[in-house]
Amino acid sequence: MVLNSGNCWSTPEKNSWKSTLLLAYQSLGVVYGDLSISPLYVYKSAFAEDIHHSETNEEILGVLSFVFWTLTLVPLFKYVFIVLRADDNGEGGTFALYSLICRHAKVSLLPNRQVADEALSTYKLEHPPETENGSRVKSLLEKHKPLHTALLILVLLGTCMVIGDGLLTPAISVFSAVSGLELSMSHYHHQYAVIPITCFILVCLFALQHYGTHRIGFCFAPIVLTWLLCISALGLYNIFHWNPHVYKALSPYYMFKFLKKTRSRGWMSLGGILLCITGSEAMFADLGHFSYTAIQIAFTFMVYPALILAYMGQAAYLSRHHHTIHQIGFYVSVPEIVRWPVLVVAILASVVGSQAIISGTFSIINQSQSLGCFPRVKVIHTSEKIHGQIYIPEINWILMILCIAVTIGFRDVKHLGNASGLAVMAVMLVTTCLTSLVIMLCWHKPPIIALCFLLFFGSIELLYFSASVIKFREGAWLPILLALFLVTVMFVWNYATIKKYEYDLHNKVSLEWLLALGPSLGIARVPGIGLVFTDLTSGIPANFSRFVTNFPAFHRILVLVCVKSVPVPFVPPAERYLVGRVGPPAHRSYRCIVRYGYRDVHQDVDSFETELVNRLADFIRYDWYRTHGIIEPLNEDDGTRSAASSNECRLAVIGTLAISGPPAFEIEENVEPASVSVGFQTIDSITDVIEMEQQQVMEKRVRFAIDNEESEAESRPEMDVQLQEELGDLLGAQQAGTAFIIGHSHVKAKQGSSLFKRLAINYGYNFLRRNCRGPDVALKVPPASLLEVGMVYVV
Repeated sequence: MVLNSGNCWSTPEKNSWKSTLLLAYQSLGVVYGDLSISPLYVYKSAFAEDIHHSETNEEILGVLSFVFWTLTLVPLFKYVFIVLRADDNGEGGTFALYSLICRHAKVSLLPNRQVADEALSTYKLEHPPETENGSRVKSLLEKHKPLHTALLILVLLGTCMVIGDGLLTPAISVFSAVSGLELSMSHYHHQYAVIPITCFILVCLFALQHYGTHRIGFCFAPIVLTWLLCISALGLYNIFHWNPHVYKALSPYYMFKFLKKTRSRGWMSLGGILLCITGSEAMFADLGHFSYTAIQIAFTFMVYPALILAYMGQAAYLSRHHHTIHQIGFYVSVPEIVRWPVLVVAILASVVGSQAIISGTFSIINQSQSLGCFPRVKVIHTSEKIHGQIYIPEINWILMILCIAVTIGFRDVKHLGNASGLAVMAVMLVTTCLTSLVIMLCWHKPPIIALCFLLFFGSIELLYFSASVIKFREGAWLPILLALFLVTVMFVWNYATIKKYEYDLHNKVSLEWLLALGPSLGIARVPGIGLVFTDLTSGIPANFSRFVTNFPAFHRILVLVCVKSVPVPFVPPAERYLVGRVGPPAHRSYRCIVRYGYRDVHQDVDSFETELVNRLADFIRYDWYRTHGIIEPLNEDDGTRSAASSNECRLAVIGTLAISGPPAFEIEENVEPASVSVGFQTIDSITDVIEMEQQQVMEKRVRFAIDNEESEAESRPEMDVQLQEELGDLLGAQQAGTAFIIGHSHVKAKQGSSLFKRLAINYGYNFLRRNCRGPDVALKVPPASLLEVGMVYVV
């Protein structure tokens, strides 16, 4: 049986359109909350001190023309029709693009990679004929190690800007919505009311995060839909009532006319105009929760027309009300009779938009942590049914404090808009660069197509980015400072993590050493299961050897567990566990590699322990029946065996598949040993030493079923007794208790290291390690079952 990978939204043909329309409706509350509330502050930010609205209306019509074409080119053409197709098994976002690139070119910095990972059903690669120039680009990327690091830094920069957007979007959204009170109270009362009300709403928003969005998420889509209908109706009313000829501003001619008249002031105002596409990145980032068709339908037929009508309506009103030169904003164009209801809907919509970006920030930090690029934090899953809804307490309260501080410190839409705009454009520039690589490496298109994509959309985004950077002293410094800080933290953590792995790889001990411990040191085997966590996929970690030599005893059942991340979004449960023996069956030692994708939900410790024991039992049965010739492998090919320890058994994929009939097992097995250590000629790069088999692996698929255990026992009583004895030992050890043996490390740079390395390791990494969650929290290990082994790493 070959596992079929499919998207979670796959439905029968007769229900496909109904399901797609339902997903399109649901996407309004999750994907488009941020983008739909941009009319609240775009015109106010564009006209903030840089340009002024005059009697000729050239300024307001020019801004409308820029808004229309920006919305059309970036969200509609770039994202909806191009970038959304660059999905990773239905998943989107910065890490999805990076994952695709790493699978098609050997540029990943993840340690403990194995060829067996490429057999995952979600690791699927397309292999159309590659162009000659595309192959040259691929070879160039793979050959130069600094390009690997530069690519990672680019991804981390985009990730940090998304986190910065998660800080700024709630502030500017709620502040702009609450600012509507200025038309209903005096200026004196307004200046003392807006900030406290905004801060109160923000505190409530962050305080409710631990409940999860599934409790209140059912009302998100209706709120955003109501808001879109509201701004559409207001736009149509203002167009027909004030200026039906405002549609002429959709011509690109008005953009050139605007820039010709305003010159440098008009160019600087682009930093406010770009806020009309704030939230466009969410269409790609949240692709995994919906489908390409659903997001495309929702934007093309609902969000895009509503936004265009809203901006045209505001422009039509302002073209006939030049006396509002100092009050340009959303609420001045709202008729007084409906101003209060619109204010309430706007505040609710701003909360929904803020919620979406906060949840996205939690998600991307969790992905960064799973790929070893962020210090460990506590991740709480708030919903058992809805995938991906998580809550991170530390990040939530830090975001709340910073968000309130920014609101009180700036207290101005202009400065908030400058900061938010730069973060948005930085993310889009990173997406454009990564997508151009995907076009060449993954889609195998000619490089000229990728270059045209990069130049066309990159030039548009660079124009807006330059208008934001020039306002460095007026708020744009905040996302830059935040990004530099976060990139430093994430890169230092990733750098030290890989250095630790290299140290483990060079200082691991052989299996023969473990097998020879008994007679030499009088090792005692105590009841229970010992789970030794390590990053290695072969050999014995140095911290366990230190533990055994100082305390000569370990558990009756010993399992070397490697929990590793694979550059795919999800790993099917049936393919998650790679299990093999360490030594002969009598030694009762096993190796288990547990593979997770960057969007997978890690199991809690109880279910993980139970699942691990079940997979060990399945492997024991499989190994005994295979060894004694009861099962016949199908289509087994001879593979090339490499020089590895003969005591390390090859690993088999052990999983449970829901199929009818008698109990069955399906195994994907490498004929190779698990993996071997490979050394490279130079160790200047942080990824020169990895654990990965480089030779070609021949695979085999094995299918077998045990129809009647009693008949097997009658035919082979001796073998069955040995099998039941091993299974009995496993069950008895589980009942005796499980101990989680985890390394507690201290890392320091070796003598003669560079200044950067000493600062990064001795101060940066160790400070982060002391002030972040321990590995026991990340693995959800109960304190009563935890056994930490101290280890000093000199890297």
